Amino acid sequence: MQLLTSRAKQVDRKPMTLVERLYLWNIAKGMLITLKHFFKKKATINYPEQTRPFSSVFRGLHVLNRDEQGRERCTACGLCAVACPAEAITMEAAERKPGEENLYREEKYAARYEINMLRCIFCGLCEEACPKDAIYLSETFAPANYQRKGFIYGKPDLLIPNPVDNPAEYEKALGNRKNQNKELAN
Repeated sequence: MQLLTSRAKQVDRKPMTLVERLYLWNIAKGMLITLKHFFKKKATINYPEQTRPFSSVFRGLHVLNRDEQGRERCTACGLCAVACPAEAITMEAAERKPGEENLYREEKYAARYEINMLRCIFCGLCEEACPKDAIYLSETFAPANYQRKGFIYGKPDLLIPNPVDNPAEYEKALGNRKNQNKELAN
């Protein structure tokens, strides 16, 4: 008989010893592995009570930013929607009416702003394209939902809390972004 490869090995057919038949050595090896893992640091955490630290480049849910007076920064220029490779952003522009100067910074604003999180690939190109620093990706995970329409976030879902009315929630929503803005200013 001619072999096609040199990988074939002859099978050893000698009878098993008493120790091999009782599998004591294999049981001892398994117990040693279990004992080693028993004293190692656990890989899991208790999630609601403990959280893992975020990477400095983590990209989470989108947030529409406000300025210090509580006005929306978005001017509906559409650069974020054009830059989005997944076409997840939809917006409609509107003109600011007299008396709405405290709501919007510029004459134009986004009357409708939606992000389809099922399409979003969290690339951050919308954040880079925005000239007004109106949109950024926060350090928040996307929550689970049972229906597709729950993953389409509108403008009320995306807007950061007003710093004038609710400064504590505004600071919390900024997260590490506040520290990054201070570093950039210096």
